[in-house]
Amino acid sequence: MNIGLTGGIACGKSTVSAMLVSRGALLVDADQIARDVVEPGSPVLEQVAAHFGQAVLHPDGSLHRKKLGEIIFGQTEARKQLESLLHPPIRKQMREQMEAYEKQFPNKLVVVDVPLLIESNLSYMFEEVLVVYVPRHIQLERLMQRDGLTELEANKRINAQMPIEEKRSLANIVVDNSGSWEETNAEVERFWQEKGLS
Repeated sequence: MNIGLTGGIACGKSTVSAMLVSRGALLVDADQIARDVVEPGSPVLEQVAAHFGQAVLHPDGSLHRKKLGEIIFGQTEARKQLESLLHPPIRKQMREQMEAYEKQFPNKLVVVDVPLLIESNLSYMFEEVLVVYVPRHIQLERLMQRDGLTELEANKRINAQMPIEEKRSLANIVVDNSGSWEETNAEVERFWQEKGLS
């Protein structure tokens, strides 16, 4: 069985994925794959540099994320071009990793952590979608605390994403992470038992 795991910024996706992994689930991390596909010397990084210019590379050949961010920030067209270069290889690797895990460990739960799963219309890839949820005011509080942001900066980042209430309404499974670690862990345990995964 596989699930796509998502949520909003500072909602606790990594906390919940760690709880699932500690119970024996296998994790496919889309963020990690996104870093891997632009490793120095990779064909994807070469395409990015060819498209956006050598300025997006550090002298050692690694991706200069800040420079690339400056180029695409607020430039919808440039961002779409970057996504068209990055998304296909990322999705391909995600699928390959999922399939390898499912073949090798048919009785284990495969959890695929994808931050923009719903926005990228990737729900079709998974049997179910799990959304890690906290109400917006808690999301704001945690983001300010975690990243040392002002309320204005934190709100900007939250507003750049699909509202968490909307994500929640599109989920098959919701894990509420607004309480204590123990409360969240109990919810994850309930989900685990309901799916007969123990």
